[in-house]
Amino acid sequence: MSKKMAEKNNAGRPSASPEAREQQLVNLAVNLAEQQLRDGTASPSVINHFLKIASSRETIEREILEKQAKFLEAKAQNMNRDREVEELTKAAIEAMQSYNSGS
Repeated sequence: MSKKMAEKNNAGRPSASPEAREQQLVNLAVNLAEQQLRDGTASPSVINHFLKIASSRETIEREILEKQAKFLEAKAQNMNRDREVEELTKAAIEAMQSYNSGS
């Protein structure tokens, strides 16, 4: 079976999860857009879409979003660490108080 036929057969089978199905549909749409661009039959909106995502502004915006996501992840990790330190401190204080009251 040729690669193209295998791709068509795989494209016809829905994926098990909604996320995988969504990715499958995105892949089909991108493949179709690529073929239309190669054939010269792409609509102006398809052409504009790919010109936009290729722009330097789009690249910068994507980098900003990635950095914001990393920042939020680091912030969440710091909050978890702060919570753990607070719990350890509280446990240590309670242990010292029970030790002092026992003597």
